[in-house]
Amino acid sequence: MKRLIFAIPGDLATVTGGYIYDRRIIEELRLQGWQVQVLGLGDGFPYPSRATHQQACERLLALEPGVPIVVDGLAFGVLPEVAAALHQRHPVVALVHHPLAFETGLSAEQSDTFKDTEWRALKHVTRVCVTSPATAQTVIEHFKVPGVRLDSVLPGTDRVVRKVGMLRQGPVQLLSVGSVIQRKGFDVLLAALATLTELSWQLTIAGDLTRDAVAVAQLHHDLERFSLTKRVHVLGTIETAGLQTLYQQADIFVLASRFEGYGMAYAEALAHGLPVIGTTAGAIPDTVPLTAGLLAEPGDVQGLTQALKQLIQDHALRERLAHGACLAAAQQPSWADSAALFAQTIERAVTEYSELKPI
Repeated sequence: MKRLIFAIPGDLATVTGGYIYDRRIIEELRLQGWQVQVLGLGDGFPYPSRATHQQACERLLALEPGVPIVVDGLAFGVLPEVAAALHQRHPVVALVHHPLAFETGLSAEQSDTFKDTEWRALKHVTRVCVTSPATAQTVIEHFKVPGVRLDSVLPGTDRVVRKVGMLRQGPVQLLSVGSVIQRKGFDVLLAALATLTELSWQLTIAGDLTRDAVAVAQLHHDLERFSLTKRVHVLGTIETAGLQTLYQQADIFVLASRFEGYGMAYAEALAHGLPVIGTTAGAIPDTVPLTAGLLAEPGDVQGLTQALKQLIQDHALRERLAHGACLAAAQQPSWADSAALFAQTIERAVTEYSELKPI
């Protein structure tokens, strides 16, 4: 049986895109015959305490040599001290969902620090795996990772049968799924919706409320400031079954992200046959074709307002884009497909490690 160690910061059960990706890839690899050991690295990444940082390094260096290891970039990007030693003992695959330095809201000093630590860590890997071609380009450009050492493995989706063509009664149901952090642009979304109160709509926001206290406070402030508390429902984290129900009940998916390394919520919306309103940031245009959604520039309140107004008012346009979403979803990989490609990355790393013994 093929063996693999998958090193994870925090709780693998966390309901955010990166953790869902890790969890589903691990599940599918096991179904495909891999023996996967999940190694917990502790909480607090990418800002671990000194004790957590030390413990993570000790756990990684205590592993049985020779077994391939995947380290999630949320932790690996701040562990350059252990990267070189780990590379001497294992085929190492760094899994980069979203470069740490590109998180919205960082100071220039924080961004520079993350760029330095992630660059130094990525120097000592056998291969790098990213979750979109856009992130691949970012990693090549900003971290000088050679393209020949890099693989892009898109997240999978679960196919969902959705009935289209029916005009629902009542307000148009808008759904936004994402952790309430600055990067997701909820401030932009609420500012846009505040100018459309004459239209019939309701918004549901589903996402973690514990990651960014400033963004959460801004969200509630904007709800009060724009008098939207009765039209916007903030649910917090929703488990998988409940989230599927929200997708099925929605008419439009909207998320005003300032940047996405991939944007799994957008792909999930397409898989549910929903027309999408998003932005042109990062990898989103690669995920959401023009036949499935309307995209505004990140931070463009007026552009987002226009897109929302069009889709809320025009049922025929919603149905055309919903049909486009279904077609786009059919082109997306399943989770089994993604895991098979991920397995190829691991196998390449094992071969390259054996042929090019690290110095």
